[in-house]
Amino acid sequence: MNYGRKTPSTYRSTPSVYSHITSRSQSNLHSQRSRSMKSVMIPWYQKPILHNNKYLDIQRGAFIMGLFAIFVAIFTIGTAVFDIYCLALAAPGSSHYGYYIISYEFVYVGNVHVRNALMVAALFSLIGGLVVLVTSIMLVHALRKEYESKIVPWLWSFAIFTLFRLLAFLFFSIVNDLIFAYNILITLIWSVIIVASIYGWLMVYSLYLELADLTKLEDLAHLRMGTMQSLNASVAHSLAGSRPTTPHSTVSTMPVGDTKFI
Repeated sequence: MNYGRKTPSTYRSTPSVYSHITSRSQSNLHSQRSRSMKSVMIPWYQKPILHNNKYLDIQRGAFIMGLFAIFVAIFTIGTAVFDIYCLALAAPGSSHYGYYIISYEFVYVGNVHVRNALMVAALFSLIGGLVVLVTSIMLVHALRKEYESKIVPWLWSFAIFTLFRLLAFLFFSIVNDLIFAYNILITLIWSVIIVASIYGWLMVYSLYLELADLTKLEDLAHLRMGTMQSLNASVAHSLAGSRPTTPHSTVSTMPVGDTKFI
């Protein structure tokens, strides 16, 4: 007989009500689970929109987009300077030059407010083209070195530039007569450029998110390695410095020169 410890008996005993999960505890578990899932869920704008497949390489496509953005910036600067020159030269009541080189019949000469709006759109296009040119060169360099932080200026500047050029393109195609070859050509070119720019921006943004995720993982790995190294160093130091005079110490911290033989 065991007199030291009494074995609990389960014969004809009703289980405790506290041993079961009540509906309230289940609701608490579900709420905690849903709350933790919400904290882990990534917002839609932080997820890559385009992914690599057998038809698309995000990294190569982003590099091509950087070169395309440089071309768009140079083309915008050239057309903006030409539009400002034509609008200033073909203003009503001004002196005209170069009738034997360029015919200014395609230039808008109607309402003064519409004409000023076209002038302002061309001026802001010139400034935007210069900004996009600089940021696109930075983008090409950042893509070669995989510096995601240097991609951010291009993402902001090119997004604002594309939105502005979309509105300017719609305004240009409405107020200008599309019976002239120059206006038709500019409308067709910018319709293609805007579609390609939107797709290319999504491609570069997807690559930026992937590079940012890789950087976070690398920083986390470096942090863990540094923590493990500091822990190993502290453990080794504590082992080397604990009880230096005891006969059972495995590591002696006494200098070699101070050792005396009896």
